[in-house]
Amino acid sequence: MRNTVIVLGIILICAIGVSCNSPRTKDAPVAATGPVTGKFAYVNIDSFEAKYEVLKTKQDEFKKRQADMDDELQRSYGEMQSDANEVQKKAQAGTLTQAEYDVAQKRLMQMQKSLEARRQSLTDELLKAKDDFNKDLKTHLDAFLDNYNKDKHFDFIFTYTSSGGSPLLYANKSLDITKDVVDGMNAAAKDDKSKAK
Repeated sequence: MRNTVIVLGIILICAIGVSCNSPRTKDAPVAATGPVTGKFAYVNIDSFEAKYEVLKTKQDEFKKRQADMDDELQRSYGEMQSDANEVQKKAQAGTLTQAEYDVAQKRLMQMQKSLEARRQSLTDELLKAKDDFNKDLKTHLDAFLDNYNKDKHFDFIFTYTSSGGSPLLYANKSLDITKDVVDGMNAAAKDDKSKAK
């Protein structure tokens, strides 16, 4: 999630850099015309992730799904290992014929293939669910910011993270609209939830 928002921030900065440069010919270098002007604001992604209830709930849900997936696979691998150990013991004790041993080996190989396919399927499902959620979150955030900005009239709204990797090197705290965004999106999520009932 954070990577998606950071990439969007970098794209915004690139767009600003392009729009604030003077016209140029095909081979002429880009020259800045002066300081960038406009009305700016930013959203602190760290605070947004910590306080936006829908995101926190979904992150907890994804962690639980990952833990459930790991538990299921661990149990299945344990059962397969136990079965393999049993076959090995019988083979060492001489209580299996070669044909029985070959059948057991084929069964174990099929179990392993099935487990790998299940692991891949569960991983793909979880990744798709995360991707779908991120797309939905972006749609909601875009809609909220469009509405929020109707009376604020910001020219640009950036992302910022204090943990590094932010496209902004410095952010004036007076331009921080994170609280407005988090409070507004939490309220909108509650409205959506009550309308759905």
